[in-house]
Amino acid sequence: MAVVLQTDYAWPDVSIEREVIEGAGHRLVAGPAVPAPAEEIEALVERHRPQAIMTCWAQVSARAIEAADGLKIVQRIGVGLDNIAVSTATARGAWVANVPDYCIGEVADHAIALLLDWARGTPCFDREVKAGRWDPAAARLRRLADLTVGIVGLGRIGRATASRLAAFGCTVLASSRTNRQGDDPAIRMVPLDRLLEASDVVILHAPLTGETHHLIDAGRLARMRKGAFLINVSRGPLVDTAALLAALEAGHLSGAGLDVIEGEPNPPRALVERADVIVTPHIAFSSDSSLAELRRRSAEEVVRVLGGARPHNPCNEPDISA
Repeated sequence: MAVVLQTDYAWPDVSIEREVIEGAGHRLVAGPAVPAPAEEIEALVERHRPQAIMTCWAQVSARAIEAADGLKIVQRIGVGLDNIAVSTATARGAWVANVPDYCIGEVADHAIALLLDWARGTPCFDREVKAGRWDPAAARLRRLADLTVGIVGLGRIGRATASRLAAFGCTVLASSRTNRQGDDPAIRMVPLDRLLEASDVVILHAPLTGETHHLIDAGRLARMRKGAFLINVSRGPLVDTAALLAALEAGHLSGAGLDVIEGEPNPPRALVERADVIVTPHIAFSSDSSLAELRRRSAEEVVRVLGGARPHNPCNEPDISA
């Protein structure tokens, strides 16, 4: 029997994870629902000495990984790996795995929802009507088919978003690290700076890495069209928050749609309280179906590795003899 530590969870309980883990003969230890500081996670690891760690948002530091003798896997209950010390896990002979394809439709849908809210003015007019103001003459709305939309990051989710945009008749530009056209003639690949200059709406689907931290900074915001709209449904630190606020205050951008923000869960109030910023609390990935799939597949991956098999979705290549 192995011990599996689940550091945190963004749902009411760990019943699905427990069913899978304990059904395979292992023991699940659950930390607090809200992610604890790295030091508290390290203390949990030192106390329970797990052979597997599952994490949603909590930081799994190098110290935590080093404290887990016999650790076989750190499983991200999600996609991004920026909260896991991957290099340390690799050096210690532990797999790092994720679930890269559980919420493709949800995140793409959320990006489109933010675009529609901006183009059709739904949040603004909802507030106006509820405040007793009925003024249809104030509408300054956009026809979607007239828009050029740039997608930064053309992976699974970026392509799903592109297919939805094509259905609305939008012109779709894209920029990615590989810069490969692929098999969709409706997507035109362009360099990032050209995408920013040519797009009415820019949607960020890029992963957070050392290279993409503050990818959208003051210089790149200045390259965007005057009146353009920025959507981030990937990771908050892709955007320099101070630079974004300055661009909005200067009137260079017409607004932003943010599911993720640098500094969350306590983002700058000066940004999120603006009427031209639409904010949701990092929920683009979420639906009843996607969460159930995510939880079950994460737990199944752990059981697979504890049984001596290779994970289905490895994110590193450790020396498992280490």
